[in-house]
Amino acid sequence: MSSFLDTIDRARVPRHVAIIMDGNGRWAMQQGMARAFGHQSAIGAVRDVTAAASELGVEYLTLYTFSTENWNRPEDEIKALMELFAVTIEKETPDLHKNNVRLVSIGDHNRLPEDAQRRLKNSIEITAQNTGLTLVLALSYSARWEIINAVKLFCQDVQSGKAKPEDLDDKMFDSYLTTKGIPDPDLLIRTSGEMRISNFLLWQLAYSELYFTNTLWPDFDKEQFYEAICDYQSRERRFGKTGLQLKTD
Repeated sequence: MSSFLDTIDRARVPRHVAIIMDGNGRWAMQQGMARAFGHQSAIGAVRDVTAAASELGVEYLTLYTFSTENWNRPEDEIKALMELFAVTIEKETPDLHKNNVRLVSIGDHNRLPEDAQRRLKNSIEITAQNTGLTLVLALSYSARWEIINAVKLFCQDVQSGKAKPEDLDDKMFDSYLTTKGIPDPDLLIRTSGEMRISNFLLWQLAYSELYFTNTLWPDFDKEQFYEAICDYQSRERRFGKTGLQLKTD
């Protein structure tokens, strides 16, 4: 049986892939189980996709793990999610380290329970010197929060004389974002059939290719990741230019 992996051009693999992991609750309900079961089952998909990205040579993989809007969910679900995250991050860290994966995280971490903050910080420190795939967890994250926070930081620098309003451009603004030093995503994948960005990396996704699939996240595996990469490679990325310009550049 052939695989999409066989058709991937390793020289044109996206440098940065971002994923909105959607559909855990619906998947669980289809199994006649509670939503928490879907979140637990989603860990396998995270392992698969992280391994596939690493094997292909993707440099950055950003996973939308928990949004600021998710804090509005039922309290018992939030508690279960935070406990699952804390246990999982600690359990998975040895394998991430062994596979040379560097873990980083973006978002408003002050809202996380202390135990989750502690385990996350420990995992980041353990993997900090790894040189393979950088796995970015967007945790308690929203793009609007990030952009507003960046504006506040810039205003502080203007007030202190470290920056001038007339000097602000795209590159300088990037330096105030939580993704400073991380290239913009080449490809955004969203599972579960929803076709929206949901307040995720709004600034960074300006020129990203978007890929939507009806597959619910717990069922998203390596083969489906390879399929998304193949679809990405079938597209012409023009960045405002015409197709003819690209051919003559």
